[in-house]
Amino acid sequence: MIGKEGFYKHIGIYAYRAKFLKNYKDILQAELEDIEKLEQLRILYAGYKIGVVASVDNPMIGVDTPEDLEKVRKLFSN
Repeated sequence: MIGKEGFYKHIGIYAYRAKFLKNYKDILQAELEDIEKLEQLRILYAGYKIGVVASVDNPMIGVDTPEDLEKVRKLFSN
């Protein structure tokens, strides 16, 4: 989704295959991952690819805190 400023907004929804998750524990942390605090960098530095899809829909609210989760629960209960 491109925001009104012309930039993309990141929505982090990740899906992994079970085989990958079993191997993930053996992948060494990349130095940049530690600096940036982005676990995706470990995957990229290990040579894996990450698929990206652009959304044409405006996303709802993010769920990053217990308070956010409660807001979403209220939305779905209505």
